[in-house]
Amino acid sequence: MKFKFSHNNLNVFDLEKSLAFYKEALGLEEVRRKTAPGGSFILVFLGDGATAHTLELTWLRDRKEKYNLGDNEIHLAFTVADYAAAHELHKKLGCICYENEAMGIYFIEDPDGYWLEILPEKR
Repeated sequence: MKFKFSHNNLNVFDLEKSLAFYKEALGLEEVRRKTAPGGSFILVFLGDGATAHTLELTWLRDRKEKYNLGDNEIHLAFTVADYAAAHELHKKLGCICYENEAMGIYFIEDPDGYWLEILPEKR
């Protein structure tokens, strides 16, 4: 029996703001969407155009406050060929929340407070 990754899920408070962030900061594009009958939730799957893995953003209509991420000890990681250009983009967007220059990595924070690790493609 062999299992393969399919997707990761993040719940988001403001779907449009999150979609704009993931497109601008990481170039992720919507690949499919599911809206519940009656509109109680929307699932949007984002892809990188290079792999089959997707990021599912879940928006819940009745959610009234931002999510409490606790210690926020989990993260998703992305590699990028032009690390310096990515760093400049994220610096311009003001979303860098942590840098470890010794390790050659940094993290950006999405509108809901989730951390996303940025790694150079070749290390």
